[in-house]
Amino acid sequence: MSRVTIPHSTYLDLTSYGMTTATTVETAYDLGPAVPSQTTLNVALILPRANDPTALLNGDWASRQAALAQLDKSGTLWSTYGASQVTFEATTAALELLGIPILGDASGAGGYITSADSRTIWVQLTPENFTALFDRTLYGAGPYLQYWNGDLTLPDTIDVAGIWFDAPPIWGTYPATSDMSGGAVADLEDGYLSIGNGLASTTPTFDYTGNAGQWFYNFPLAGKDDVPTATIGLVEPLIGDALPDDPGYTFQQGLDSFRQNTGFGPGKYYNVAHNGQSYEDGNNAERSLDIGVVASAAPGSTIGLYAGSGNKNNATGNAYTAYQAAFHDEVHNPAVVSSSFGIFQQTHPDSIFRTAVDELFVDAALHNITTFVANNDWGSSYNFPNGLANQNMTLSSPYAVLVGGTSLTTLAAASGDPTIYDPSDPSQSLLGKALAHDPATLWLLVEGGLATMPTKVTGTQGEETTFLEAVWNVYALRDNKTVLNPGLGLTAGGASDGGVDTTRPTPAYQAAFGLTPTSVNPDGGTGRGAPDVSANAGGNTWFYGPPPTMAPGSQADIWDYWGTSASTPLWASLAAQIDAVFSDQGLPNLGYANDLLYQAAALAPASFNDIVFGNNTSSYLDGGPIDSDGTQITLTGFGYNAGPDYDLATGLGSPNGLILTRTLSAIAHAQTSFADNPPVLNGDGTMGATQSLLVQTTSAVETTVTVIDGSHEQQATSKATAPFAWTARLAQQSLQEDFDPALVRLFDGHHQGALIQVQGVEDTPFEVKIDGASTTLPQVTLTNDFGFVDFAETTGKGTVHVAREVATAETAGGHDDQFAVVRIRQNGIDEVSITLFRVDDLNGTIGGIKPGEALYATAAETRAYQTTEGGSTIFGNGYGIYTQAMLTNVDAGDLIAIKLTDHTTGHDYWSFAQANEVGSDGTHVGHAWNYGLNTWGFEDQLGGGDRDFNDVVVGLDFTSTSGSGWLL
Repeated sequence: MSRVTIPHSTYLDLTSYGMTTATTVETAYDLGPAVPSQTTLNVALILPRANDPTALLNGDWASRQAALAQLDKSGTLWSTYGASQVTFEATTAALELLGIPILGDASGAGGYITSADSRTIWVQLTPENFTALFDRTLYGAGPYLQYWNGDLTLPDTIDVAGIWFDAPPIWGTYPATSDMSGGAVADLEDGYLSIGNGLASTTPTFDYTGNAGQWFYNFPLAGKDDVPTATIGLVEPLIGDALPDDPGYTFQQGLDSFRQNTGFGPGKYYNVAHNGQSYEDGNNAERSLDIGVVASAAPGSTIGLYAGSGNKNNATGNAYTAYQAAFHDEVHNPAVVSSSFGIFQQTHPDSIFRTAVDELFVDAALHNITTFVANNDWGSSYNFPNGLANQNMTLSSPYAVLVGGTSLTTLAAASGDPTIYDPSDPSQSLLGKALAHDPATLWLLVEGGLATMPTKVTGTQGEETTFLEAVWNVYALRDNKTVLNPGLGLTAGGASDGGVDTTRPTPAYQAAFGLTPTSVNPDGGTGRGAPDVSANAGGNTWFYGPPPTMAPGSQADIWDYWGTSASTPLWASLAAQIDAVFSDQGLPNLGYANDLLYQAAALAPASFNDIVFGNNTSSYLDGGPIDSDGTQITLTGFGYNAGPDYDLATGLGSPNGLILTRTLSAIAHAQTSFADNPPVLNGDGTMGATQSLLVQTTSAVETTVTVIDGSHEQQATSKATAPFAWTARLAQQSLQEDFDPALVRLFDGHHQGALIQVQGVEDTPFEVKIDGASTTLPQVTLTNDFGFVDFAETTGKGTVHVAREVATAETAGGHDDQFAVVRIRQNGIDEVSITLFRVDDLNGTIGGIKPGEALYATAAETRAYQTTEGGSTIFGNGYGIYTQAMLTNVDAGDLIAIKLTDHTTGHDYWSFAQANEVGSDGTHVGHAWNYGLNTWGFEDQLGGGDRDFNDVVVGLDFTSTSGSGWLL
């Protein structure tokens, strides 16, 4: 029997890739002479897949769902994508010949899943068996460091794709580190390192996550414990549902007591701990935090607890085993899995160790599980003292949603945070400027979720209102830059991790969003950006949960919790609600849906609150002038700032749950039932249909736009867009009933750029130039099938938004005779109404009559949709006011256009410019502006008025009435 050397399989390849310049374990970890280990290890051998699922998983969501459903129905999912039974049996036989004990079975007996489906064979290795299998001596340096020198080898009869160790601690071994900073030292002043976290050590807000989901994040099923939402599995290594010895109560009683305090009835849970569990050795506080979040934020969900391999028979409950137990639970089949436990080893990207973890998350995607993983709580350093901004390379799977943290400040509490309000100079503080209704300040706050005009400094009113959401980062420098504390004297805190895993390619969904995540480290590099999303993790608002003991009690017995360990199950709770909505609408579960989240952000930016304040900078070295909780450190200054749209501190932002769910529903039904609808552009850049298009310019400076449609060329000079001209995000935010009319009116009258209308012919070339320069299409694959595309000039001179003037009724399930929701926000002073009517094509033709021709208005009247209130006219409710109506008898694929009537002046304005008046330049005046998915804003004055295109904003929604109508 010959042996095969496994490349990149040293112990440092397992723990410390890119973290240290040391070349031996003894040097890297500052060990003494090597001492043979006396420890028995349980080890996973991961077999190759029978087939590669990459093509299946890289398809669009609907294609994935259809393929997985067919494989599941035929019972061939795991024979196709697990290990081949022949390979499994041959490997098992080879191990038995070596005398190596095999652990577990397909059901997870003894805490270990061993099966062809899971591609895993767990074995128990004494130091002697370790040598027999790997031809290496196992050395020991304390309970947390069992290592070997050199690359591992295997007999040529054993072919594995991955290896993992069920070794302590449960979160994995920290990497060895060296100074990689290049001598960088941060130049900082005393004070908080980031805005919006100053209440952490004095008077933070405390609340239940269910209230946060309702008040701040607009969860679609907030407070509905009578609606069964999807099962949520919680990764809880070693602890499971363990309680202290002889507690006198059950876990169920503790859960029900907490739920009673939240206002809900008894809850449901199950526990998977096939090989023991331990209250003392597990993280009982983490378990109670997770329980508290989900029990309150998703009260209709059954909760699953996964203890992993347990604490018997040399098992250590390593987090890997808990992940595997959750992903391969064929009994309970959780639809959503949430983990706040890291796997801290920094594995070599080409190693069998990386493959072991990566393929685990592929299994989750194949099981149609939506997986949320906390990006953890130490800011840009990831608590690795190498001086750099680090991202956990092992746990950055593109098949998991990585969750960061924010600090949420309510309007009532804002005056207590010195980073937000300075009573000695209030006019210059963020809150002071907001109270003075400074448009620049309020603009940024609205992007981050502010929906109410701030009107006071103190008081109990406004507790349910977001003022500021910033990056979670409670650290403060004090005592003449010699002490770094989490807050001023706070003993618990941290910061949102986030950064770039440069060992991986940028995921397709991030590239499609137009991202090239780039590291701030001296060597730079691009790769997988993290996090994907964020939510409140602490700082100025903490969450309630049951005590670590899970003891029943009153409100006074409830504990306060923080961290991405809170934001992650909060996102899982939202996903469980979305799954319930999807099921109610006849759709499958979300499953692996990272691409849908980024697509939702492109189609409907208001699906997320855009976090633009704060930073997560925390890179450091051991040793130096600053005392941090008893450890001397040097801050090196590498990290990431929040900013517009996606950033490497908070990802896409925190959720607006209702808008996000509506958008995901629209995408899912469109992909499932309307995949054949023509795109705006073909893949070769030609017109995807014969169509009328709006061409809209946004630019900070005066710009010349050239549009080439076949042989026809149009050119327009666009003056600089006004600073507070409406965006798709603001337009969509305004179409919420509780969005303050005062904020709507504040941003009235800010002009947009140039507007051109194009009549395109299918398959003819289409090109846009900005100041004569060619453009790119940064998000075309995300928006093209939904009626619009954006062109961008590479030097940042501006963008051109090209959109259809009609909405396609992509109804739930492709059904006819449906209701459609019309949401309207009036932002003009005239009395106005809208009428929606069906047209025959994307040019707006009705019975052969084109827009602008005689009798077009009469034809449109005959095609007008009736509302549930009777008639076809929907009136605005007044300046700044929201209203909603329902269209009847909408059929799948209907093409719907809009007419605006200004009753004060007696003029009608149409989606199609050629049906409107002729302006001073001799061309027809455009009165409609597209604001993303099925959303348009109108100008209600003859000649184009102030060109702010927000006098009436109209949004159409074709799927929210489906099922029980929960999204209404």
